[in-house]
Amino acid sequence: MARVRLSVAERREDLLRAAIEQIEARGVAAVRIADVASALGVSNALVLYHFATKERLVADAFAFAAEADLARLRKLLGRRTTALRRLRSAVRWYAPTGPAKGWRLWIEGWAVSLREPALRDVARGLDRQWKAALAEVIAEGVAAGEFRCPDPAGTALRLTALLDGLAVQLTSYDGAVSRTRAQEWVEEALDRELGLGAQTLSAQER
Repeated sequence: MARVRLSVAERREDLLRAAIEQIEARGVAAVRIADVASALGVSNALVLYHFATKERLVADAFAFAAEADLARLRKLLGRRTTALRRLRSAVRWYAPTGPAKGWRLWIEGWAVSLREPALRDVARGLDRQWKAALAEVIAEGVAAGEFRCPDPAGTALRLTALLDGLAVQLTSYDGAVSRTRAQEWVEEALDRELGLGAQTLSAQER
């Protein structure tokens, strides 16, 4: 059977997906151009044609993963429902106890970004856009009278910091905290930040 010829964009996307899988499996330090090429049955030269160096491949792979995460976030926050429902959906998805994938990838990326400027820019950009999106929907909820929050940007930062920290605990330190307890802490933090008691929150979500 004849091999399907991929466009440049399609080939590049395949290589980025393969790179993400290899980084998750091996870690940034251990992954090689040869690993990515082997995963797709292509030559090292083809990978290097699209990405001149391993560092460029890794940075672009993280950027690709970041854009996928942001696309999902925008979809959740763009639904036609209350700001509270959208915020809760986004937090539940992003939380390490939710369906979002790739926490091991991002923990690896955070560590490597301390030494790699290109990757640091990607991680910083994702972090800023995530916080800005949360702050925006929190501000919408305040304007609509759904809850009180005097500092949406500060709340977005604190929620993100909690979620990131719990991700490290759950991913890197087996048994440090249960998934159930972590989810309870996330729910409690959200209630506290928005000035909502448990009964008030339940009533508004019906």
